[in-house]
Formats: sequence, structure tokens, C-alpha cells
Amino acid sequence: MSSLFRRSAPSAPQAPNVPRDRLVTLIRKPGCHLCDDAQVVVEKVCADLGVPWEKKDITQDTQLHDQYWEQIPVVLVDGEQHTFWRVNEQRLRKALTE
Repeated sequence: MSSLFRRSAPSAPQAPNVPRDRLVTLIRKPGCHLCDDAQVVVEKVCADLGVPWEKKDITQDTQLHDQYWEQIPVVLVDGEQHTFWRVNEQRLRKALTE
């Protein structure tokens, strides 16, 4: 049979992007209400997607303090600054799944 008449097998559906080997870092300080709000969003998104996250306290790290003290809370995704002050759940979710 000629190749003109062969049917190709349907391609398998593509799996949605699944975060692999990602890390979210929340840089915060104690007593910061924006930091508390940001942590709620980070915890929710990371739990939903199975992404590990960590928090770092700028009062315990001079380098982080010097770099971010005017922007806290700051969210890093894989070590790169994603956002600061207010964390948007949909934007964070999109950053972790693309």
C-alpha cells in the first residue's frame, strides 16, 4: 500500500506541564503582615503543585537584608526574583507550570 493511503496513528495527548525540580523561596521578616499574606499564597500554590518551598528571614541574613529589605516579602522561583510585596496566586502558578 502506498504511503499516501496510510493512516498515521493518532498522537498521544500531551501531558500538562508538571513542575519538576522547582524551588520557591519566600524572603520575609517576622511581624510583617504582607509577608504573612504572601506565605499563605506560596503555601497554597506549592501544595497544589507539589513544589517545594522555603522561607528565609532577612533579619538572620545580612546579604538578604541588604539586597531585599525595601521589597519584602520577595518571592524567588529557582533563585530568580519573581515578585515582591504582593504575591498573585495565578501569576505564581503560571510561573511554576510553564
